[in-house]
Amino acid sequence: MDLRIQGSGPTAPFLGARDLFETERDLSLPVHVRLREDPDERTWAGHYDDRHVLNISRQAASSALARELALHEFAHMARHEEEHPSHVQSTEEALYLALAGRRVERRKLAHCYQIANHMKDIYADDITLAVGPGEKLLAFLESSLATAVADRPQAPPRPGHRRISASADPEITAVNAAFALALAERHDLLEPGHRLYDLAHAASMDAPGVDFEGFRERFRELAREPDASTYRQTLVEATRSYVGGEGVAAD
Repeated sequence: MDLRIQGSGPTAPFLGARDLFETERDLSLPVHVRLREDPDERTWAGHYDDRHVLNISRQAASSALARELALHEFAHMARHEEEHPSHVQSTEEALYLALAGRRVERRKLAHCYQIANHMKDIYADDITLAVGPGEKLLAFLESSLATAVADRPQAPPRPGHRRISASADPEITAVNAAFALALAERHDLLEPGHRLYDLAHAASMDAPGVDFEGFRERFRELAREPDASTYRQTLVEATRSYVGGEGVAAD
């Protein structure tokens, strides 16, 4: 695996992630790591004809999760190279099929993209957790969900009033909780009574209109190697479950 780190900053997390990754996988294209100044810059992977690019802030690259963040993005790169349906299916196309004939508020449309990203992350983390330990990922899921649950409004908004903070939106928080629990269960990371169960339950209770158990099962049981049609249909069904209604079939 050809790894090229651009800019000054820590290199050990990326080299360590590469060494772990190469125990099970490899990448055909070189990986350029770009260390960015903005501490709020999220970690993300770009894919080009001649390379992959891992974008990460220097702050994230110096954090305790740096190796795990890099490993996760390497896994996305692998899924892209193997043309896994989760990584080559157009999200816009699937949402068009799912939402044809419906009027959906912008907030919920943004949430539908997040649901699609969760599905991509599950397939990436099937690789991540096959090559590396899951303790830090589990701690990250627990911490993130605890923050979101604590940030929820103390009372429902009055009719006609909007919630300002996306992080406090109880509906997508419930879906995020279902994702966190499903990912941990998919890889046997949880002991009975783990705090993540209580946090997920609290999130689900705040959003009774969201099919929490349905999303939990859907995420956890995603087919390991779906064909393109199966994956598209799963994404369409997840989108419809979130926005409600039946609509036109995808196939």
